[in-house]
Amino acid sequence: MEKEGGKPAAVVAVVTEPRFTQRYREYLEKQKLLDRQHRVEKMPDGTVALPVLGEALPEQHLRELTNRVAPGSPCVLTQLLEPGPSKKARGFSPAQRLCLEVRRWVEGCGVTWSAELEADLPRSWQRHGDLLLLSEDCFQAKQWRNLEPELWETVALALGVQRLAKRGRVSPDGARTPAVSLLLGDSGWVEHVDNGIRYKFDVTQCMFSFGNITEKLRVASLPCAGEVLVDLYAGIGYFTLPFLVHAGAAFVHACEWNPHAVVALRNNLELNGVVDRCQIHFGDNRKLKLSNVADRVNLGLIPSSEEGWPIACQVLRRDAGGILHIHQNVESFPGKTVQPPGNSDTEKEHWLSPQLIITNELENGATSDSGRKMLSAATKPAWQRWAYLPEETQDLTSVPPGAVRVRGTGS
Repeated sequence: MEKEGGKPAAVVAVVTEPRFTQRYREYLEKQKLLDRQHRVEKMPDGTVALPVLGEALPEQHLRELTNRVAPGSPCVLTQLLEPGPSKKARGFSPAQRLCLEVRRWVEGCGVTWSAELEADLPRSWQRHGDLLLLSEDCFQAKQWRNLEPELWETVALALGVQRLAKRGRVSPDGARTPAVSLLLGDSGWVEHVDNGIRYKFDVTQCMFSFGNITEKLRVASLPCAGEVLVDLYAGIGYFTLPFLVHAGAAFVHACEWNPHAVVALRNNLELNGVVDRCQIHFGDNRKLKLSNVADRVNLGLIPSSEEGWPIACQVLRRDAGGILHIHQNVESFPGKTVQPPGNSDTEKEHWLSPQLIITNELENGATSDSGRKMLSAATKPAWQRWAYLPEETQDLTSVPPGAVRVRGTGS
């Protein structure tokens, strides 16, 4: 456990002579009072200090140690100001260390530790510098409320951060505003470095997705020198910045309607030295007046970017067309891979056969009714026809709603 600034927090210890150490240890272990996270320390005067849980050791245990466990032994309490971790603690995961620290502190407050409290601790989180973002499914038990705000200081110290926030569900407001509350600290602004690109944003107002790193790395490797790009859902610059910084796009029109994200985007463009190659279009992109300018259009919105397809076609260059990077959540099913008609031997891509998919699902126990539903979704002629067309002949403006070829975006 660490204090702000990185110094270890003091722990209480029982001090006795070396010859009584083993008996003291056995008693404290049996009573579940021994602090296993910190090592036993040898004091300057030759005595030995055994760390204990809690902020003090009850008088009854001190009497038991000196009168029955080791009669006549010297027994005093002290504080170890810079306790060292035990061998066992050094092998603990952060989640295990958090559990030990929180339990030690909770019991020191006179609250009985329970399986319910332990199950309510977080097992994973997002770290943004000195701020830790907890998931929504932790610290929900009513007992925690009586331990705030000191509880959050204990959690932060145990995990080596200075600020703490807790995530709620993303608001269905179109701007994907995160319902994040700040538990410890005065500001939600953080900085995250991703593939050499600096992103600054307020975690209480803007999302940052770690899950789309594969696609961000892919677009960063694309040869976009001289190209104009329109990013219809720019956010804080998730894809705008990789296209500018690494892919070498000549200019990006970044569209965003979340005012907090726009503030962060403008700041991030300046941080990464590309503000002169980007224009921010604040507002609803469906009302965008831009047209006939783009070599590429990025539609990085999930679960579906379908509402953006018409405006994406509008902004593509009329003389040469261009590329649409479409993101969409889709279900993947197990099945064999087949070659689409007309594929050459040198440019092979694997495609799932809807018929084989449904056959495999039925053989694995799916009902015929669910199989019919899957078959209906998987064999939409529009999806297949458009997916199998050569790239240069694909035209989104003539494709019925719902027919979209989803590329390997990881979305």
